[in-house]
Amino acid sequence: MHSRGQNAVDGNGSALTLAGFLPGVPVEHVLDRFAAAGGNEIGSGKFQSPESSAALAVNCFGWFISRPSRFPSLPGIDTSDTVEMVDVEFTARFPWAGGRHPWLDAVVQTPKMLIGIESKRFEPFRDNKSVSLSSAYDRPVWGDNMRRYEDMRDKLRSGATQFRHLDAAQLVKHAFGLVTEAGRRNRSAALYYVFAEPASREGKAIPDSDHARHRQEVADFASAVDGDDVRFQAGSYREWISTWPNDDEIQAHGRAILATFAP
Repeated sequence: MHSRGQNAVDGNGSALTLAGFLPGVPVEHVLDRFAAAGGNEIGSGKFQSPESSAALAVNCFGWFISRPSRFPSLPGIDTSDTVEMVDVEFTARFPWAGGRHPWLDAVVQTPKMLIGIESKRFEPFRDNKSVSLSSAYDRPVWGDNMRRYEDMRDKLRSGATQFRHLDAAQLVKHAFGLVTEAGRRNRSAALYYVFAEPASREGKAIPDSDHARHRQEVADFASAVDGDDVRFQAGSYREWISTWPNDDEIQAHGRAILATFAP
């Protein structure tokens, strides 16, 4: 791995450390979070890939780890309460010890709410979406008001509901983890899906129709689970960054995200 203290300027003129971090992101903390999550994101070189979704997420949200009170509100979710914590690579554990538990790209906590962040960049236009939902997810442990997510689980399994761009099975798992983790913390739960809309991939344009279909799938999922204990909201990085407050440092960070990752 490159020295963490060196800087480079990428093709868009944005200063990144050679390890792939923008100024203001707590590098050591983020590296520790990656180590805890497993997956060898750094050592494998995946983090520095031009298509890295993790690089976009940790650079965007990571800047607020040491500045939680300055975190901009997420559209559609009331974060008017003071934000207590922002972190990246967060695990929302199921109500059992063994097995695999969902890792979210970031988390935001207020005195009343736990918000899990799932970030996407090229994945909606790259990967074939598969459904893997074991019988463990059928356990009656999610509470009395998660029936819409449970219905989505069942329809994804049976093939009655299918998505081309949206990884809906992953979102269901995240919701189950979040409702459990929020309960432990005596907070309500929300899941925020934030996505990039890249113009091209590997030199080929991504059709506008694919972006429109992705947005429609997000809207369909949101409608299907509306009313359950895990509130679902979504929006693009550009839409969110456009709402950031008129604060010089925050605006500079937003410009750096747009210049470096062109979401």
